Amino acid sequence: MPHLRGRLAPTPTGYLHIGHARTFALAAARAGTAGFVMRIEDLDAPRCRPEYTAAALDDLRWLGLAWTEGPDVGGPHAPYAQSERTAWYLDTWRQLAAAGAIYPSPHSRRDVEAAATAPHAADDAEPIFPASLRPERWERAAAPGGVAWRFRVPDGRVIEFYDAVQGIVRRTAGVDFGDFVVWRRDDLAAYELAVVADDHAMEIAEVVRGADLLTSTARQILLYEALGWQPPAFCHAPLVCDAAGRRLAKRTAGLAIRELRAAGWSPEEVLTRGV
Repeated sequence: MPHLRGRLAPTPTGYLHIGHARTFALAAARAGTAGFVMRIEDLDAPRCRPEYTAAALDDLRWLGLAWTEGPDVGGPHAPYAQSERTAWYLDTWRQLAAAGAIYPSPHSRRDVEAAATAPHAADDAEPIFPASLRPERWERAAAPGGVAWRFRVPDGRVIEFYDAVQGIVRRTAGVDFGDFVVWRRDDLAAYELAVVADDHAMEIAEVVRGADLLTSTARQILLYEALGWQPPAFCHAPLVCDAAGRRLAKRTAGLAIRELRAAGWSPEEVLTRGV
């Protein structure tokens, strides 16, 4: 297994579950001695809470995971909370705007769902933004201006990448996903932009995360291209499901790391025992 500089990026909207534990342990193992960054992805202010951040750090340390940069460790790429990195995201937004890769989009999700031409991807909860809602022209702006901005995807383009677990993965722009939000109307960076900007700035060589984000990876590769940045390698771990075959969520009762610890599970059992 090659050692590539990696990262952990928990979102503190609830307690981490057994699936997070296994994905994060894989990330730590693959990073090895190459460097390992802890980054708190707390852009969703209404749902992110300090107690969930504290619990995540405690749970991951209990599992035996250690990071070389991040909260309580420091390092050259601080701050490590996305809520404190808005200036960097704005700079990235300006680069995309200058390249003409993004455009203002006042349409709500309800507008997109109501559009007769809006298709739906089979594995995506969000409807695909239809080309009919793209503006023909727009005013260039120096700042987002309180409106959502979308990345214009190259319709029909097949994005292909190699994944260390999944093998060759292909997604087609305009079919598997459409124009996606990079800046929200509440004047915050959207997930895709923030993750790409941070992984580039923090010099992440391999991104390890769950297989539910494979389509996000295709979107992010397009952002890397538009910004002229080299994308990292990718490793998407299989999802852990409960006894009924349902994908785990932070609200899944009984399988949070905190609950398993209280029930007497050892770190090894959390990482290897069947659920």
